[in-house]
Amino acid sequence: MPQFFRTGRAALAPVLIAAAALSLAACAPLQPDLPRVGRAQLEMPLGASWEPLGRADEVIDVLPDDTANDIPLSMVAMGLRGPARELLAVMLVQTNSSNYLRDTTFWTAPCPRQDGVEVQDAAQGSPVRIDCLRYKRRADTANYLGENRPRLAEWMARHKIELPRPYSHILFRYAGTGGAFIAVDVVADQRLLRPDTRNNEEFLVAGRPALAYGEKLAEAARLSTGMMDGRFVVPPFPFTVPR
Repeated sequence: MPQFFRTGRAALAPVLIAAAALSLAACAPLQPDLPRVGRAQLEMPLGASWEPLGRADEVIDVLPDDTANDIPLSMVAMGLRGPARELLAVMLVQTNSSNYLRDTTFWTAPCPRQDGVEVQDAAQGSPVRIDCLRYKRRADTANYLGENRPRLAEWMARHKIELPRPYSHILFRYAGTGGAFIAVDVVADQRLLRPDTRNNEEFLVAGRPALAYGEKLAEAARLSTGMMDGRFVVPPFPFTVPR
């Protein structure tokens, strides 16, 4: 769980005002039929059979311990169904429960390098914000989720979520000094992210579509934190199943 502490808000006032103005300019029309999670609306890819699987709320403690400044978060889980109604992917999105502006928030969650995991740390180890994208091609081996995303693994077990193997995992976390936070976990049938390969040359570049998808997902999540309606336009997977 991310840990953070706060300083005063006064120094950030001009930045927050400018950010609010940009957000208003970029705000898309409200669509009440879109799935909601806290302050955000999820715009799922057209033509794909995504459905809600569950919701949850929690409050992140702050340092120093002051419950008046805790950050409430909301989570929604979405599932992608295949042509036979089989579950092909799950996506968990967690973000702020409201647009309430808060004091400056300093995040200390790490984005470490890890063997067998593609890691992009756009925050470059910053102690005051998070911008971390991680991709694991074979997340169904060596208890990867249990070791690295235990709460996700527990949620999947509790809801009896079973995906076709092999499956991959993408995690993106973003947080800013103004208190904005979003985390996106995607666990997906590997066929949605990787093409079929017939030779060594194709195998060597087969991971590129998954990395490109992760980068598009990350950019959409970043943008959602600056939208007044929290619009999160989820990109489609690069491939379909069956193919």
